[in-house]
Amino acid sequence: MPIDAAKLKTWPFQPIVHTYSARDTILYALGLGLGHDPMDRAQLRFVYEDGLQALPTLGVVLGYPGFWAKDPATGIDWVKLLHGEQSLELLAPLPAEGTVVGTTRVTALVDKGAGKGALMYSERDIHDQASGQLLAVSRSVSFMRGDGGFSATGQISDPSPPPREAVPERAPDAVCELKTRPEAALIYRLSGDYNPVHVDPAVAQAAGFQRPILHGLCSFGVSGVALLKTLCGWDPARLKEIGCRFSSPVYPGETLRVEMWSLGGGRHAFRTRVVERDIVVLSHGSARIAD
Repeated sequence: MPIDAAKLKTWPFQPIVHTYSARDTILYALGLGLGHDPMDRAQLRFVYEDGLQALPTLGVVLGYPGFWAKDPATGIDWVKLLHGEQSLELLAPLPAEGTVVGTTRVTALVDKGAGKGALMYSERDIHDQASGQLLAVSRSVSFMRGDGGFSATGQISDPSPPPREAVPERAPDAVCELKTRPEAALIYRLSGDYNPVHVDPAVAQAAGFQRPILHGLCSFGVSGVALLKTLCGWDPARLKEIGCRFSSPVYPGETLRVEMWSLGGGRHAFRTRVVERDIVVLSHGSARIAD
């Protein structure tokens, strides 16, 4: 049965009040691999409570409404749902601890045709509860592989937003390689994504993977660390926006090679490649860096 596009675009998301502690902020950073070198004081600021700072990409796990698409009332074939793209806009530095309110909405549904799936665009505003300040906006694109063709029933498909830009066809201006930990998925899942495909070998193999895979948002966060280190001098306030397309899974323990291009005016492009398998895992990456 086709999805009800109007129902999804007015889905009654409840505001998510999310209180997080310094421990949560540290755990998130550890899940991304911070702290490999115990003598690196630049990394220490994200994993030590004395002067603790939050990584900018922490925003993707704050105020998250959970796997709401699994609710039968949505009509979504959630088994065939994939996270296609993710971006995060930072309007203010994230506090190292505090209480935020996440408000989610579906902004567009694009029908690719029967048997071809559909795209769902959603946004989540993250406000500081005490001040009301908008801290960040998380935007994602979900590929609903089993829900194409809804416009054939007379429902309206939204026009496709502009596609993400590909990286330049020249050598990158900067490169940063970061080794992920073999137990990275076991740590990262404690930030809120408990999908067993990231921890249970039997579930991962049933899904077609050799072994448990790393969370896409963990690979996204590691790429953010590479940008923070290479382009921002480890200053989280300078990273204003980051986004990408997910193109292939990562296995914990693999090395991520983040290739970066300067586009001028604070704009940068990037892509992330697994060194061991020479495969691009995050493509069409973009970032905005403040001076």
